[in-house]
Amino acid sequence: MTVKECYEVMKGDYDDVLSRLRTDERIKKFLLKVLSDTSFATLCNAIEAKDVEEAFRAAHTLKGVCKNMSITGLAYSASNLTEALRGKQAFGDDVDALFKKVKKDYALTMACIQML
Repeated sequence: MTVKECYEVMKGDYDDVLSRLRTDERIKKFLLKVLSDTSFATLCNAIEAKDVEEAFRAAHTLKGVCKNMSITGLAYSASNLTEALRGKQAFGDDVDALFKKVKKDYALTMACIQML
C-alpha cells in the first residue's frame, strides 16, 4: 500500500499532508509515530471509568494528532466526541454512539498505517 492509498482508505487528506511534509518518506515516518500515540488508550480507559474530564482531554489530544497528520476521518469523529464532552460533568446520551464511531475510525486508521 502506498502512502496515498493509505490516506484514501482512512479518509485522510493526502494533498494537505504532502503540502506540509513534502515527501512520502516523511509522511510515513510521522504516520508510524501515530501508532505509538497513547491518547486512544487513555480515551478508552477514561470512558470505562466514566471520567468525563480525562475523556475530554484524550479525545481532544487524539483530534489534534489526527489534524496534524491530515487524518480527517478520525479527526472528525474525535472532534464530535470532544465537543460532546466539552464542559460536561457527566456523559450524555450521545457519548456511546460517538465513541463507537471513534473506535471504528481508529481501527481503520491503525490498520491502514500498519500496512505501510
